[in-house]
Amino acid sequence: MTQTHDDLDRAASSDSSLAATEPVEAPALDPSLTAAARLHEYSRAANPIGAGITPPVPIRQFSASLHRNATGTAVVDLDVSGELGVAGPATSPALLAAFVRLTPGDRLDTQPVATSELYYVLTGSGRSTTGDGLVIPWGRGDVFVLPAGLAASHDSTDEATLYRVTDEPLLRHLGVAPTERRFEPTLFRAQDLQDELARIEATLHARDRSRLSVLLSTADQTRTLTITHVLWAMYGTVPAGAVQKPHRHQSVALDLIISAPNGCYTLVGRRLVDGEIVDPVRVEWEAGGAFITPPGLWHAHHNESGEPAFLLPVQDAGLQTHLVALDIRFS
Repeated sequence: MTQTHDDLDRAASSDSSLAATEPVEAPALDPSLTAAARLHEYSRAANPIGAGITPPVPIRQFSASLHRNATGTAVVDLDVSGELGVAGPATSPALLAAFVRLTPGDRLDTQPVATSELYYVLTGSGRSTTGDGLVIPWGRGDVFVLPAGLAASHDSTDEATLYRVTDEPLLRHLGVAPTERRFEPTLFRAQDLQDELARIEATLHARDRSRLSVLLSTADQTRTLTITHVLWAMYGTVPAGAVQKPHRHQSVALDLIISAPNGCYTLVGRRLVDGEIVDPVRVEWEAGGAFITPPGLWHAHHNESGEPAFLLPVQDAGLQTHLVALDIRFS
């Protein structure tokens, strides 16, 4: 269709009319939108840990007397949330460790707001029954993990003590709850752990390795090779007379000492000189006790006794590995 001059004039008139429309008045600014805004000069705020704004993770020991002196069925949280400046209870910014004491005839029900629960059986035997009817029998030296949102009831056939680690503080910080399970309930039998560790110790040049240890992994963790997508766990030994040379990583280690004769300890410090830790803090090992190894610090395990010692460190290294931020280094 051919447009006439009148058509073009009418179109131009219509466009002019639109252009002349009154502008929309900007709404009044709600003061609450800017009330929380803060601005910081970069060089003063880029490292809040170094500036003392974010508290460091402490080196802290937890005596076995915490569970040995407990009466009845009880959960003893290893809580340093006050020192960390986070909502508690928490043993690190991301993890919470606890000693769980079970008395025959009692039942303990759990359902933490966490993606992962890990248990190591220090003493005794019993069972854990999940909300969907799965029964997990356990005994001394066993490890088992439960996934997100899974209710469980725990009872023992004799006096039992378990060491438990969850990632409740991490989810509390994020303000979230898990929406799905990322692994299946899994049991690692003590005999299987011991057999695998013995096989490793028997291999050629075993004593030349940085660690004599078994890493625990569940089938779904093909990216991180860890026991859950958040948690990392290792069953290891320090042989009689051995020194495991310094190493460090960016994940916090919650170290459980399974057994240790007198003369076993860990040295922890910030700097190395010629492969040795400078001005270290010495952490004595106590069977059935636990301690925190902060991130980024060099640490070395020593056994000056005539017997082997055994330990189970648990870290948030599943998460750190997923983020490609673990940065583990050996001297």
